Amino acid sequence: MICIRIKRLYISLLQFSLLFICSMALSACGFLQPELEETPPAAKKVVSTAYSQIGKKYQPGGASPKKGFDCSGLIYWVYKENGYKVPRMTIDQARIGCRVSQEDAREGDILVFKTSQSPRGLHTGIYTGKHSFIHSPSTGKQVKEDTVDKPYWKQRLVSVRRVIQ
Repeated sequence: MICIRIKRLYISLLQFSLLFICSMALSACGFLQPELEETPPAAKKVVSTAYSQIGKKYQPGGASPKKGFDCSGLIYWVYKENGYKVPRMTIDQARIGCRVSQEDAREGDILVFKTSQSPRGLHTGIYTGKHSFIHSPSTGKQVKEDTVDKPYWKQRLVSVRRVIQ
């Protein structure tokens, strides 16, 4: 009688082990992992609007294609054109929406960089995917696409903010 119980226990343990090993193998192949979240169409539209401003001049305090843009003015204008109210100032843009990890950044998210030690030493851009972002860099330059992989930007990226859920 005890032998039969031990045998059943052994078989159950073997079945569980086999099931566990198979599930681990399948999850490593991606079968049991959750799908990555799709970028909403509205976020893609924000990126498209930002692309349309590449080449516009940098203008301190600027927030329109006609006058030019500073970094926060570009973010403000692009989101406004798509029906979203985003603060005009960089310090406020650094707090808008939800914080997401850098690994989870998706198109349309706002990237926040710490570019100096002053309280106002922040810079923002719009993430376009594949480690790139659009921003209005500085005086004498134009709105452009850049890569977060450049050491200058990589060292200074402090936050990713998601406005469009």
